[in-house]
Amino acid sequence: MGLEKRRRISFASGALLALPRLGFAQQSSKVWRIGFIGGGSTSDLDEFRKGMRDLGYQEGKNVLIESRLAYGDFDRLPGHAADLVKGKVDVIVVSGTPAANAVQRATSTIPIVMAVVGGPLASGFVTSLARPGGNITGLSLANTGLPAKV
Repeated sequence: MGLEKRRRISFASGALLALPRLGFAQQSSKVWRIGFIGGGSTSDLDEFRKGMRDLGYQEGKNVLIESRLAYGDFDRLPGHAADLVKGKVDVIVVSGTPAANAVQRATSTIPIVMAVVGGPLASGFVTSLARPGGNITGLSLANTGLPAKV
C-alpha cells in the first residue's frame, strides 16, 4: 500500500474512532455530520474525503462533511471552530495543532478527532496517550522510542 493511500485511510479511520460512541452501527440510516477544520489548504481535506470513500462512505448518503479551512490565516480558526460547534456536527476532525487548539477551546462535548497533530500530550490536548480523556482522541505525529544513532 502506498504512502498516499495509507495517509488517506489514516485520516478517515481517525475520524471514525469517535463514531462508535455515537451509536453509528445501530443507526445505519442516519447521515452523520462530520466537521473538518484545518489551518492549511484543501490537500488534507481532499485526502480525508478520499479516505472516507475508500472505506465505503458516501457524502450525502451516510456522511456529510462540513469543512472550514484557514488557508494559513490561523486567526480564522476560532471562528471556524465556533461555526462547526454552532452547527451541531456529530464529530469534528482537526488537521494541525492550531486547529486542534481552536476546536478544543470551542467545545468540551462534541467528539474531536486529531488527524494530523504533533505532540498532543505536550500541547495539553490529552492527559495521556493511552487514555486521552475528555472529548479528544486520534492520531499523533509523536515519535517516541527512536534508537540513538551510534
